Amino acid sequence: MPESPKGRSTPIFRIPKDRLPGSTTARHGALRDYFCDKDADATLIGDNWEVSLYWPTSTDRHVDPRLLDGLAWWDSTVSPGTMAMSRRRDRYILTSLYDTWTLYSWAQWLNQNPRRPGQKLTLLHFDDHRDFGSPRLFATETGYVDAIAGKVVDIRQPNTILDAIDSGAIGMGSFFTLLFHTFDHLDVRHFCQPPKVRSTSKYEIERYHERDTLLDPTASRPAVKPVPRTGRDGANIYLATNDPEVLLADIPADAPILVHIDMDYFNNRYDGDNAWLERAEALNPPAEEILQEIDRVGRILHDERVLNGISDVSVSFSPGFFPAEFWSAADARLRPLLEKLR
Repeated sequence: MPESPKGRSTPIFRIPKDRLPGSTTARHGALRDYFCDKDADATLIGDNWEVSLYWPTSTDRHVDPRLLDGLAWWDSTVSPGTMAMSRRRDRYILTSLYDTWTLYSWAQWLNQNPRRPGQKLTLLHFDDHRDFGSPRLFATETGYVDAIAGKVVDIRQPNTILDAIDSGAIGMGSFFTLLFHTFDHLDVRHFCQPPKVRSTSKYEIERYHERDTLLDPTASRPAVKPVPRTGRDGANIYLATNDPEVLLADIPADAPILVHIDMDYFNNRYDGDNAWLERAEALNPPAEEILQEIDRVGRILHDERVLNGISDVSVSFSPGFFPAEFWSAADARLRPLLEKLR
């Protein structure tokens, strides 16, 4: 598709009139909730809405008033309308702006290191969010199909993940779910600061499918939810903690470790919310504390219990969440720590 004034566009969908609210405000909210990272325009033509998608170009959409400063540091050729697809690979480290690329990094690793039934995989997840949302993928008898582009999506084939990120089928907040639905024996360890995590909790991941709410209400999409452990050992385990010792305890010695670092773990001032100034509690430490916390994460990753098992690392700067004013200094502190892992 050619570039549009609003950013690179995707094909137009026709959606029956009754699936979207008549109110402009309510319709905008419904489209934002469904498509998440992409913006959508809907025009009523007869009994159908014609909906077009595009990567948003407005800095207002991304909340952070210094976003353009961050992009200038990252790459002077990248704009708000193109930043969703921007990433870099340096050996075992994939760095991106959108954390959706974490799934692509995992797919690349899995493609080169196929998992056999029963094999364990540990994921260290440094993030201010779980990212367990339902992607816009439709379940079929043989797997999953991109609900937007209509293409097959298979985590064992990285190019299919790339296409699904491009279409918007897989986005920020929903990149974990496909992994849970594809593999058993995942040990997910989520390290998160207060206020979102103040103590340790351990869950089993329940996998299910939920009905699509917009493009095809007869189709179902993969979904997951953490449920409190019953005391037995489950297949996919999710641990949330802010205690490094709990995070590292009983790490399986025979399981490869994939590391994901969303920089909003260190500071999530904006949390993608235009009303961020009104939030009673926010993770918004000053620069000095951010750098100290980066050092702490570095010590965790260099701990002998995990150091030799780390196989892949993904880092995302999360525009509209982690303040752009800190990108350069944080990267300068974090990158040397990651480059010494292998």
